Amino acid sequence: MNLQRIAVIGAGAWGTALANTAARAGRDVTLWARDPAAVAQLTTTRENPRLPGIRLDDRVAATGAISDVVQAEAVLLVVPAQDLRTAATALASHVAQSTPVIACAKGIERGTHRFMTEVISETLPKAVPGILSGPSFAADVARGLPTAVTLACADEAIAAAIARSLGSQTFRPYHTIDVRGVEIGGAAKNVLAIAAGIVAGRKLGASATAALVTRGFAELARFGRALGARSETLTGLSGLGDLILTCSSPQSRNFSLGISLGEGRKPEGKLAEGAFTAAALVELAREKQIEMPIASAVAAVLDGSLTVDQAIESLLTRPFRSEA
Repeated sequence: MNLQRIAVIGAGAWGTALANTAARAGRDVTLWARDPAAVAQLTTTRENPRLPGIRLDDRVAATGAISDVVQAEAVLLVVPAQDLRTAATALASHVAQSTPVIACAKGIERGTHRFMTEVISETLPKAVPGILSGPSFAADVARGLPTAVTLACADEAIAAAIARSLGSQTFRPYHTIDVRGVEIGGAAKNVLAIAAGIVAGRKLGASATAALVTRGFAELARFGRALGARSETLTGLSGLGDLILTCSSPQSRNFSLGISLGEGRKPEGKLAEGAFTAAALVELAREKQIEMPIASAVAAVLDGSLTVDQAIESLLTRPFRSEA
């Protein structure tokens, strides 16, 4: 299976980075942007203001016409998790039968508690849904710095074909059929990264950070196993790998949001997916009777039902128990 024509829906930093990545792999790429001004800028200057100093590859054609994706042999849906349903619905009449549509957002839809591939299945029933996730920052990927991610699809042959179509010497997608495991890792780690940022913002120390990340991963794994994820996925790139990256760098929007909360500052700046996913994650965990105290504390801070200090106290005063 040779997937030569790739469409990328969403011309933010991550969408632009993935468009460059696909072009670097030798593909013909259509990059769709909703804003006509963004299309004009990408076409004339070949640069996205969200990725300053990085030129858009010549094999990438920017467009504002959603109908231009009709010839695509695979579609990367690179919009925020809470906007994915709207974007997928707009694609419905422009995606051919059995076209792979790969979600590149990490989250759980609020209200419905749907994962991203479930949203794609509901809105694009003729498509083949998949998910791309893993430890990656848009600026690193756009510059061609070495990065490895996970590409999941229920059909292993399609997952492998997409991985080959996007892969290059510096961008290595590993494929799997464990779609749910990949989705859980990406969604949960964003919420836990906010907690790690709060620890950093409160200057609670490296020992506290290590404890938080370790116990946070225990929550992620417990949630994943309960929903059928494979252990090797949870300990792989899209699980533990992404958690380590997101909990350790201010480049992470979720970690930066946590720092602001920990320092008592009003969060400002770019979208942090974890802020929208936290409530949905905790609600779904409660439905499944899965204990997730760290994620619950983050959700409580975000909705204002607990202060940062109260949330920290709630975790530090939990009963002593076996680590297992």
